[in-house]
Amino acid sequence: MGIRDQNLETIAPVLATFKISQTAGIDDLKDADLGKAVTLTANYTVAPCTSGSLLLGKLLALTLSDADNGGREATVQIGGICRLPISTTYPVIGNRVVGGASGTVRQAPVLTGYDPAGGNIARGTVLAINGTSDCIIYLN
Repeated sequence: MGIRDQNLETIAPVLATFKISQTAGIDDLKDADLGKAVTLTANYTVAPCTSGSLLLGKLLALTLSDADNGGREATVQIGGICRLPISTTYPVIGNRVVGGASGTVRQAPVLTGYDPAGGNIARGTVLAINGTSDCIIYLN
């Protein structure tokens, strides 16, 4: 008997609902952003991760449609194991990540004395990497 494939992404996800950040009255998240990494931008408000931002989690669902600016809500996986798109500097297994460009994550920088007062913003533990397209991460 061979080793059984495991889908770790189905193990104990923690989900939360957030409002969507807007720029000039237009929602910053659209249906095309499903599956991407998001960051917290204000009180209960999320937007796609940008370079160096704090990873909140993975965008799983949006209510209504892209035409309903201001009325939509986002369901975000904030805990558990998930797959996220990656960008350079590509993460390394066992290390932590921060936001990358356009809803991706990247390798967290080296800890320094310049970390913000709230602590280092790196999050998660990278469990597996799929080339240069995505990684599986434990959002701990």
